[in-house]
Amino acid sequence: MSKRRSVDVRKLCSRGHCVVLVGDGDFYVKFCGPQDSPYANARYKVHVILPSNYPYKSPSIGFATPIFHPNVDEASGSVCLDVINQTWSPMYDLVAVFEVFLPQLLLYPNAADPLNRHAATLYNKDNESYVEHVKEHVSIHASRDFDLEAEIAAEQREHEEQLTDSPFSSSVSSPSSPPSPYIEASTSVEFDSPVSDQSINNDWMVIDDLDLNSDEGEMSDCDDFPVKAVLNNSLDALLEL
Repeated sequence: MSKRRSVDVRKLCSRGHCVVLVGDGDFYVKFCGPQDSPYANARYKVHVILPSNYPYKSPSIGFATPIFHPNVDEASGSVCLDVINQTWSPMYDLVAVFEVFLPQLLLYPNAADPLNRHAATLYNKDNESYVEHVKEHVSIHASRDFDLEAEIAAEQREHEEQLTDSPFSSSVSSPSSPPSPYIEASTSVEFDSPVSDQSINNDWMVIDDLDLNSDEGEMSDCDDFPVKAVLNNSLDALLEL
């Protein structure tokens, strides 16, 4: 994992987000729905893939937990993040994604550009029914607490067992993690003026000064379950950077 990607993942952990790595630039985050929304107290498993040219290209985001939202594809969990497409720059990081972009998307859906037309129609024509539907959906799919690390480990074991049982397993090499169904959030970022190496280095210097042992900083909105930053076997290699 590149230095910038490693720094941003560590910064996300230091903010109290639960993170589990499954590959190079491939990880899951436990995300709580914003309190001032129908998604309050929901817990979602969000899949993140960082492209090789991150942060010049924005991350790919997908909900692995079912969610009812105009801008999230109900079948795949793919997220339509127009706000990232329009404003993303190398100065943004993963903390901005999980503490600004995603909460704002759940609070203020863009029903004019939907991936879930049923949700968008309800939101536009009968907002009260939309709110009730979201709350019911949260109650069924996203109300329970869960151990992110344990869930990812169980899914990986199941995936490996399926590959072992496959008649093609002897001739086909197995991937390190299941293929992602999520689409990329944006294409490469175009800049009106070139971004100097010095400006990016300055950004890294600010992030590198972060005290990962500090208790300061705003924690997750979801206070009714213990917040932890979990990294799997890749942690040792990550922290050595």
